Amino acid sequence: MAHLTQRRPENVSGDFYVDSTCIDCDTCRWMAPETFCEAGEQSAVYHQPTTEAERLRAMQALLSCPTASIGTVHKPLDVQQVQRSFPIPITDTVSHCGYHAESSYGAASYLIQRAAGNVLVDSPRFAPPLVKRLEELGGVRYLYLTHRDDVADHQKFQAHFGCDRLLHEDDITRATQDVEIQLSGSDPVQLAPDLLIIPVPGHTKGHTVLLYDDTVLFTGDHLAWSAELDHLYAFRRACWYSWAALLQSMKRLANYSFEWVLPGHGRRYQGDRQTMADQMQKCILWMETQ
Repeated sequence: MAHLTQRRPENVSGDFYVDSTCIDCDTCRWMAPETFCEAGEQSAVYHQPTTEAERLRAMQALLSCPTASIGTVHKPLDVQQVQRSFPIPITDTVSHCGYHAESSYGAASYLIQRAAGNVLVDSPRFAPPLVKRLEELGGVRYLYLTHRDDVADHQKFQAHFGCDRLLHEDDITRATQDVEIQLSGSDPVQLAPDLLIIPVPGHTKGHTVLLYDDTVLFTGDHLAWSAELDHLYAFRRACWYSWAALLQSMKRLANYSFEWVLPGHGRRYQGDRQTMADQMQKCILWMETQ
């Protein structure tokens, strides 16, 4: 939990604050951008919430912070209400789980609600309030892991829900050697009519992305939005396997049509199919200059 004695001086006065344990994962800044900002390679509060909606987003960010670096001076009375707000809807069937894990450096996890069985995309913290909400929403049929970095509490979720975990064999480590479904090769895998897994080696050797309902692309650490560049991009400074392979993967991915990019790290992006196709070409052209 955050401590007032470690409150960063960059915070404005008021109830919400960020302390010095912040790891600069960016979670709070994209979840509640009207409250949190970057200040000296960590986050800080630059504007105290003034409306119910702003407070809700600030509290959601507080609960999602992977290092519990966000605190309030006064004990919040609405914690249970905020806990009930998770997972946070993005589309009719896709939600953001919150409760980011420090072991995944604050990566986002998502829930896909499906009649054929829900899919958890990458692993959040095994937080009891979230687990209870997942139970209420029908449990978890598959725990799809985009790559080796964002597996967090996958073992606890599997033990609790009895779900099948999926991860490419090239990203299997000692911690994931018991994954039920180990993907292989470079060909796309049609897990179900609405679930297509596409190998995209580059960030890691076994990275894959998930295309849901030909509309929502869950990209892990392969692709995200950059406000600074004003287009989709790949993480050049966090490419652990091969930039050349990542570029080729991006070119293959550009052949697919989708409307949403939901990353593990970085900012999400939505656009019509032509806009997304144009964005992919901008990303590729940028990558070729790096």
